[in-house]
Amino acid sequence: MFSDKDIEQIAKKGIDGEVVEKQLKNFKKGFPFIRLIEAATLENGILVFSEKEVKTLEKYFDDNKNDYELLKFVPASGAASRMFKHLFEFAKDYRVSKEAIRQLEQDKSFNSVWYFFANISKFAFYESLKNSLHNNGRDIEELLAGKDYNTILAYLLTGKGLNYAQLPKGLLMFHRYSDYPRRAMEEHLVEAAHYTTDENSLAHVHFTVSLEHRQNFVKAIATVRSKYESWLKVKFDISFSQQKPSTDIIAVDMDNEPFRNSDGSILFRPGGHGALIENLNDLQGEIIFIKNIDNIVPDRLRGTTYLYKKVIGGLLFKLQEQTFDYLDMLDNGNVDDKKLEEIKTFAKERLNIFIHDAYFGFEKMERIDFLFNKLNRPIRVAGMVKNEGEPGGGPFWVENEFGEHSLQIVETSQIDYDNSEQKSILAKATHFNPVDLVCGVRNFKGNNFDLREFIESQTGFISKKSKDGRDLKAQELPGLWNGAMTNWITVFVETPLVTFNPVKTVNDLLRPQHQPE
Repeated sequence: MFSDKDIEQIAKKGIDGEVVEKQLKNFKKGFPFIRLIEAATLENGILVFSEKEVKTLEKYFDDNKNDYELLKFVPASGAASRMFKHLFEFAKDYRVSKEAIRQLEQDKSFNSVWYFFANISKFAFYESLKNSLHNNGRDIEELLAGKDYNTILAYLLTGKGLNYAQLPKGLLMFHRYSDYPRRAMEEHLVEAAHYTTDENSLAHVHFTVSLEHRQNFVKAIATVRSKYESWLKVKFDISFSQQKPSTDIIAVDMDNEPFRNSDGSILFRPGGHGALIENLNDLQGEIIFIKNIDNIVPDRLRGTTYLYKKVIGGLLFKLQEQTFDYLDMLDNGNVDDKKLEEIKTFAKERLNIFIHDAYFGFEKMERIDFLFNKLNRPIRVAGMVKNEGEPGGGPFWVENEFGEHSLQIVETSQIDYDNSEQKSILAKATHFNPVDLVCGVRNFKGNNFDLREFIESQTGFISKKSKDGRDLKAQELPGLWNGAMTNWITVFVETPLVTFNPVKTVNDLLRPQHQPE
């Protein structure tokens, strides 16, 4: 199938030929659906803490955090273009006329174009947009009065002005303050200072960015770094990475043959969010907090976020410490039956580890090996919020091909909607995944796990795309918190809804949670 030139192209990207062959097979056979057993709820799988327990875990985090190397990991590669989809669609057909204005005013709902323009002065980027227009002899107030919305959008979205549609979300102005607006990435720096600062007042933050925008991030941070370090009394250790070319995935045509560009080369596409497990694996942090770039609020609402970061962090400290103690005992092999039963109970009840019936027929050394293998894994504690109709993944108990049950974050695309039983389980879900994780990525001997060993390769997504007017099929790696972490130890904790405030459309920035008081 592949010519010498193809093989050279594949090798240049750092991809193993066998991996490409496997990707091609996945296109033909597809990925199996996840088998849901039941939704994870407060009664079965999601922990909820009393006010007293919350305070205890917060204190435990504060008292012990200097014993760990803490890091905040922010996936920030995503382009902002989708935030402005409704504005692009509007501008394509809009021309100033009474009829066009009448149609615009027919929909005054929150996510409408009318609402965007009616509240444009409330956006954090308004002054920058106003200045950009002014520098080119335009007055934004006159343009608004004359309903000349296309000119305003051109200066907001394109290279004529702010070029927001071509920037990543992290570089957009998200929030207004009395003295200056802040970009999304600035808000993450402020957050990091409150829970990843070590005993030397050094706050560690890692952004995954696309190569084309890396310098823009570096420049933007350089302009504000000293201001935040002075205000927050910290020094920032900021690092960057991008998805590796070796995690790109071959694209195919509708007949599952390699899709070729006009020059005859094979088209490879980025492997999606799951590729970031490679970036995570390269980091030297010990305890890593993960949060999406667009889920951020202004200072006035951040107290609860800080509190629950410490709650899930404190819980991870406790669970990991106990797990490491037990692993030391199992590694020595000198464990009596009573202690072995204690470890098994801890694994099952505190770490949600499935104990198969066959375990009870094992010889003692087999039980020791079994428990050692199950405990010697990376741990993630993930916050879950009550589901109020948001689309996306959620917490479920699932069954793998070996009949083992585990807690997983499942995306709706992984569920078989033609199966009435699976749909019924989905309908009983009570919580939603806000992407609010803290991860322990070192083993009991202090060495970093190879996180690639815990990926479930049978998890993935296939979607239809197009290039140069031709249809193609694209494949994504297992999601970072789906298949890429399938074989981790997983614990879910209920966190308040206020900790989840993503910005999916630009109008979301007009929600009260993203506005000044």
